[in-house]
Amino acid sequence: MKDATLHQRILGDIEARIVSGEWPPGHRIPFEVDLAADYNCSRMTANKVLTQLAKSGLIERRKKSGSFVAQPRAQSAVLAIAEIEAEVQSLRLAYSHVVHARAKRRANAQDKQRLELSQAASVLDITCIHRAGSAPFCVEERLISLTSVPEADQETFDAIAPGTWLLKRVPWSAAENRISAVSADAAIARLLDIEKGTACLVIERRTWSTTGPVTSVRLTYPGDRHALVARFAPGGEG
Repeated sequence: MKDATLHQRILGDIEARIVSGEWPPGHRIPFEVDLAADYNCSRMTANKVLTQLAKSGLIERRKKSGSFVAQPRAQSAVLAIAEIEAEVQSLRLAYSHVVHARAKRRANAQDKQRLELSQAASVLDITCIHRAGSAPFCVEERLISLTSVPEADQETFDAIAPGTWLLKRVPWSAAENRISAVSADAAIARLLDIEKGTACLVIERRTWSTTGPVTSVRLTYPGDRHALVARFAPGGEG
């Protein structure tokens, strides 16, 4: 019990110094023997603390050099791929969606860039409006690679939204999220029933499977109706 309490105390002290900036990136962490002396604990306890800090990404351990505060990791992925229907239902509102536009075409230069296609291919271009109750909740502008998902060509997406359909049918192996704030242009303002120039939150997401690019989607939300919340633990555990 004493070792467990000491472990948490040492861990908390070091985390606080790193997060507060008292120990900036590159700062050398005291050696195990020094931590053991400072906290009157065993070297094993000190080692466990340093191991946990390394797993969480707060420090990096260098052979023969010691442990150092790690540099911040840019563009960390903290968002899961959520279904828009579930987002709406979490607000205790009725969900619905409508397909505003649907077109199949040979991938143009912009499509190839969005999907990272290396050769000629067919894509499905879909725009959907998702509603929460009677109000527009989100505009979904999606490209689907028909090379990776040929069965999408036969789906109307009237009964099930494209994102939900893909999650249920196509296992993804990698994903990328980009988040930005934009002012609504005339087309988006009309679809979301807001004034042109209204601040909007945009999530751009791409996913890949083992066979290649699957989809690229741009989700636009009115800024005053949506928030991003990410729950995570050190090292992705818990």
